[in-house]
Amino acid sequence: MNTNFKNIALAAALASLGLTACQDILDEEPRSNFEPSYFKTEEGINGGLTGLYQNLRYMYGNMYYYNSLETGTDEYTYAQSADNNFKDADLSGAGTLTSSSCRSDVMWGQAYTAINSACAIIENGEEANMSAPLLAEAYFFRGFHFFNLVQTFGGVPLDLGSGELHSNQSPSRVSVRNTVPEVYKAIFSDLNKAVDNLPTAPRKTGTVTKNVARLFLAKAYLTFGWWLENPKNIPTYPACNRNDLDGHDAAWYFGEAFKVAKTAIDNPGVYGLLDNYYNVNLAQNDRNKECMFYADRIEGDEFYNQASLSWSNGNGAENVAAWAVTWNYEGTFKSNGSKTMHREAAQWAGRPWTRMAPTHEALAMFDDKVKDSRWDGTFVTVYRGNWDKSGDNTATYKNANDMDVAPGEPLLSFLSEDLPEIVYPTDNGGSNIAAGSIPGRADFVFGPSRVSRYAYPGLWKIGTYRTDKGSGLGQPNGALTRPFVIAKFSEFYLIAAEAAVKKGDNAAAKEMINVLRARAGKWVFSNAENVAVSADYSADLVAATPATIDIDYILDERSRELFGEGIRWYDLVRTQTWSERAGKYTICDVDANGVYNTKKTFTRDIKPENYLRPIPVGQLNALEMTEAEVKAYQNPGYN
Repeated sequence: MNTNFKNIALAAALASLGLTACQDILDEEPRSNFEPSYFKTEEGINGGLTGLYQNLRYMYGNMYYYNSLETGTDEYTYAQSADNNFKDADLSGAGTLTSSSCRSDVMWGQAYTAINSACAIIENGEEANMSAPLLAEAYFFRGFHFFNLVQTFGGVPLDLGSGELHSNQSPSRVSVRNTVPEVYKAIFSDLNKAVDNLPTAPRKTGTVTKNVARLFLAKAYLTFGWWLENPKNIPTYPACNRNDLDGHDAAWYFGEAFKVAKTAIDNPGVYGLLDNYYNVNLAQNDRNKECMFYADRIEGDEFYNQASLSWSNGNGAENVAAWAVTWNYEGTFKSNGSKTMHREAAQWAGRPWTRMAPTHEALAMFDDKVKDSRWDGTFVTVYRGNWDKSGDNTATYKNANDMDVAPGEPLLSFLSEDLPEIVYPTDNGGSNIAAGSIPGRADFVFGPSRVSRYAYPGLWKIGTYRTDKGSGLGQPNGALTRPFVIAKFSEFYLIAAEAAVKKGDNAAAKEMINVLRARAGKWVFSNAENVAVSADYSADLVAATPATIDIDYILDERSRELFGEGIRWYDLVRTQTWSERAGKYTICDVDANGVYNTKKTFTRDIKPENYLRPIPVGQLNALEMTEAEVKAYQNPGYN
């Protein structure tokens, strides 16, 4: 097999970075190119591996790839300022998803660049007798990227032009796609080698370990089990029998998924659950023991961060996913012509791009917004005055009900329920966004049924954070320097619970779920009240767990635990519930006067063939094959 990857010459694929043994973090030193012989040295292996970590930045934190994994699911739809990158992905008639518009292309190009690098490291490193733990990192990355590809596109090429699982220095112009079982066989081989040879603790901050590899191995087993079972008869491509090449059935894979996840839970090593949910996503607590794998960024150095720290445009390696889910709070509230809310480099705020909005159904999945801390620890529900940080020394301004508010006090609150005493205006009102008011309250309010494409709770958990903001507004227009988390230790419990449901072991599923629900009941801080609290509703949340755990409940729990973390499309595609759970959604849209106060139901046209994304048009255009061959290369439904 020969494969064309237009931009995957070895020099380009391995424009990677050096590593210095005396430091605890990856030492990034850009190089222009490498000769293949360089990868027969320890320096070359280290440089290539560092490049694999650096490559993650081009996917995780990238707004457009993030959109492809969230927009159109039961978590997000497009927001008021969305362009067609987001509208096309929604499948609700506002745009059309094609091989030219689907932003999974971000992953295709970066994944194959990394795979080529990993292949070069493996084949040259083995020849030069490099250490097994170092080579295991390359095996992990190759398996990890192929797993992303096969979930997204179906069967994909294992041959980059020089034979299956070999690096390629001279891009070819023809390609043949492997079948899904063939790709998974390669994934299982690579990830098992990684589990066998990776260390328990990372060699550097953020490098992969046995348990990182176990998480993706368990998820790959789980996903392939679903693929073999195929309960909704979703088509695959290239067409093939749904048989495992090693002769195992779906039940065996579900059992292996549970076994691997449980092994990690019982042997956490340097990882584990934090005592409370709030601290998992608190920016000051980034890189904690629950966050096992992430695309890291660098604070204070634009060159090594690969992004401006003061003004960014949302491209390349910039971490700007949080912008997409941040509505235009800035300048919405004015009193006597003065802005009372300013753009700020803070976790609740950041740069508003208003590209993605949570649906009403997404917010309803958080069914206990009082006792379950995951609601408060996921969303920004209260927006506070911060004019003092802009240099405005005015003591108070007028807000709802003509009442005074001081800096730091709420200007707008998204409430946990629709209260009968809320009075909404028929136009944009004093808030400029049609927010309601309650007698005696100085803040404007929205009930859940009034969340719109324009105004909605922000995603606090991935929000902006800059350590140089001091007491002012900081630099909210620069790309985030927070790591974008790819895998958390908590997901082991969710994988184990899902596998247990598929095995018919309800007791084990409930046990796994209740570990997370008990943790969710422990409060140490309230974002909404902006105060420390001490409360424990663990017993209440565990008591509320249903007697029988099914896949729908698992998916609800996955959303409560991992909402907006760039994995939801994979969850719905794996379980073949995308159309069922996201085929309709509600959100407030504009009325005839342009006011975002009209609740509407939207229908998504999710066809079986949409469970695979289209092969990117750039790949198709680069193929020097017959027209019929190129057409056959594309997934059905996108030609």
